[in-house]
Amino acid sequence: MIFGKFKPLLSRIPGLSVMDRYIATELIPPFLFGVGAFSSVLIAVDTLFELVRRVVESGLVVGVAVQVLLLKLPQLLSYAFPMSTLLAALMSYSRLSSDSEFIALRSCGVSIYRLVMPAVVLSLFVSGMTFFINEWVAPAANYQAKITLRKALGKEKPNFRTDNIFYPEYEKVKLPNGNKIKRLKRLFYAEQFDGQRMKGLTILDWSQQSLEQIVTSESALWNPTENTWDFFNGTIYLVSPDASYRNIVRFENQQLQLPRAPLDFAKDKRDYNERNIAQSLKYMQVLQAGADDKKLLKLKVRIQQKMSFPFVCLVFGLVGASLGTSPRRTGKATSFGISVVVIFGYYLLGFITGALGQVGVLSPFIAAWLPNFLGLGAGGLLLWRAAR
Repeated sequence: MIFGKFKPLLSRIPGLSVMDRYIATELIPPFLFGVGAFSSVLIAVDTLFELVRRVVESGLVVGVAVQVLLLKLPQLLSYAFPMSTLLAALMSYSRLSSDSEFIALRSCGVSIYRLVMPAVVLSLFVSGMTFFINEWVAPAANYQAKITLRKALGKEKPNFRTDNIFYPEYEKVKLPNGNKIKRLKRLFYAEQFDGQRMKGLTILDWSQQSLEQIVTSESALWNPTENTWDFFNGTIYLVSPDASYRNIVRFENQQLQLPRAPLDFAKDKRDYNERNIAQSLKYMQVLQAGADDKKLLKLKVRIQQKMSFPFVCLVFGLVGASLGTSPRRTGKATSFGISVVVIFGYYLLGFITGALGQVGVLSPFIAAWLPNFLGLGAGGLLLWRAAR
């Protein structure tokens, strides 16, 4: 039997009882089957058909298509892990329950809560794997896949914004009545950017509550040693409170204490799936001073979803084990069908709460974590009812 292949490995793990090893040998094969099945479906739906179309219509080299497919695989595996955990727990525990093995174990004094512990431990282990892939492997692989595909199709683009760099910087101001408003502090515009040097710059400065100065320059570089901008061949127009020019200063080289945020904004052109949590938090700091509140709110929701997603494995493991412990006969096809229904319901709920979070109805934390909390509550309730 295939179960026997895992017994020597499990026997080397200290602290595992005979019951734990036995249940683990029941869980691992359907989990691996689920990873293969769900990954195949996701690959076909998400990537394979599109790559085949590119090969046929755009002349994409088959070798490059295979490379892009392999680079997309980590992200799809992370999606398949939670679903596979649910399928494994449901199939294994349903089989043990329908064969009255759980009845025998419970007659020996083993509680239902102790019986589901192997599924919970497996779920936590898979959660860690999912977090590792989502944080350290998938973002870089997704970004490399995009670059590889564009290069092969002759549509290679720089990984930064090349023209019309428009970055408004805002600050919160407290009014005499106690209310806070967002006020434009500085407007940064550059016509072109080559990855290092910005050209054709215009900067409007309202940092003193009125237009204080206007800076124009042929080019500018960020000076990392002094944390300043080096401007070249430009003019500074000092503006009086009545909007008249107070002074005009021309320069060949001038250092100005301006924030680095416009440079970070210009260099970061990655999509959500191409950033890990650390990169997303850094980009959030860039957006916080800008005017795009909707984009900032969406990013906050996405960051929370990145944190909460690996724990879907724990939710599915608990729900699957709780459903499987009920004394009824459930075949593999039925288990697979129940898994699909649970998965669809969970991700539909996640889509709804995520959308509500992006429009401000729910906080980013609640929008991302509410499906997990509800799932854990439902799994705990099912387990409590099974234990009665």
